[in-house]
Amino acid sequence: MAEILSIVLGGGKGTRLFPLTKERAKPAVPFGGKYRIVDIPLSNCINSGFRKIYILTQFNSASLHLHIYRSYNFDRFSKGFVEILAAEQTHSHSGWYEGTADAVRKNLIHFRPHNPTHYLIVSGDQLYRMDLAEMFKEHIESGSRLTVAGTLVDRETASYLGIIKIKANSSIDSFLEKPGPTKDIHEYEVPKDLKPDTANPSKPYLASMGIYIFDASLIEETMQLDANDFGKEIIPFVVSKEKVNAYVFDGYWEDIGTVRNFYEANIELTDINPKFNFYDEQSPIYTHARNLPASKLNYCTLNQALASDGCIITNASITRSIVGIRTVIESGASLDGVVCMGSDYYESAAEKDDNRRKNIPDIGIGGGSIIRQAIIDKNARIGSNCRIGIDTLVRQEGEYSTHYIVDGIIVIPKNQIVPDGTVI
Repeated sequence: MAEILSIVLGGGKGTRLFPLTKERAKPAVPFGGKYRIVDIPLSNCINSGFRKIYILTQFNSASLHLHIYRSYNFDRFSKGFVEILAAEQTHSHSGWYEGTADAVRKNLIHFRPHNPTHYLIVSGDQLYRMDLAEMFKEHIESGSRLTVAGTLVDRETASYLGIIKIKANSSIDSFLEKPGPTKDIHEYEVPKDLKPDTANPSKPYLASMGIYIFDASLIEETMQLDANDFGKEIIPFVVSKEKVNAYVFDGYWEDIGTVRNFYEANIELTDINPKFNFYDEQSPIYTHARNLPASKLNYCTLNQALASDGCIITNASITRSIVGIRTVIESGASLDGVVCMGSDYYESAAEKDDNRRKNIPDIGIGGGSIIRQAIIDKNARIGSNCRIGIDTLVRQEGEYSTHYIVDGIIVIPKNQIVPDGTVI
């Protein structure tokens, strides 16, 4: 019987998602009000029946470790587990992970005792729903030792992803890593007869999703190479030597590679029929189960908004926004196009009194504040009567005293204090 070991790559520095990754790994960034990004790939593995899961971490990983520890505990009668393997020094190596393949190589000592027949390798920072068991079934049927999942993309998106050229039997002819916007890649267009019937004609290229299934024998062989990255080195090498199967995925997939991607992916959750659907009881997205009360909404107007657990919102107007866990919004506040990540705790009355004596606002959003098109990270303190993002001027990218502007989005970083009356 197949013994599948799932490897979730915990990501690097996540520089394109900075400042959201200033104090945490990219997979640990809050998403959708109550989740973390890493919950998506983990839930895909669990829902597909792949319950032996390792997460490889290295950078800013404390928050991610705590979330995994609190969230993923299988019962003692199950053989499943979700375990973290942080970069470590051993007698055979002493450096950090040098790439995705190097991270797997340096942990083979922990993988081999499970005697896996196959390795499922997924990224820890992507948004999608996929039946990975169906992909594994196709992998076995193909007779290949490696299957690469691909999704159809347009030319702009193809610039920064690995592009796959496939043959008539769905095997990979060649692999081109991040061709950029100017290179002629016309020959990489997927033939019409190989596209799913529901394929969007404006998306002619097949891009690697960074999801791979390896036979264990191939992992052992390729880890002997002087190569550190799957997309740039390992996959092209294997394609040049033997048959590699391409699994064409026609569902929603988002890399969440930039602040703009992250913001739009969150805001789209407020649509009546969002591209990514959390409301699927057959394939739930798992996360930390918090003992929080239902949100309290007092004289509020909410339109296309998600309010997470434990919020207290009074006389506020909220439109097309995400309100994260434990968010407190005071009377007269207005949010439009805001991703608010919430708070890790409730302040006590004594803490509030002490902060007010120091002219420090409470955690949450103060009364009368108006906020447009912004991301408010956890535990931020937005004072009363602030005006954030309501001007029509071009937003200049950069770091400011109370905020950042990235990809045209105002980002209030974690634990930031924005005094009463601030205009951004």
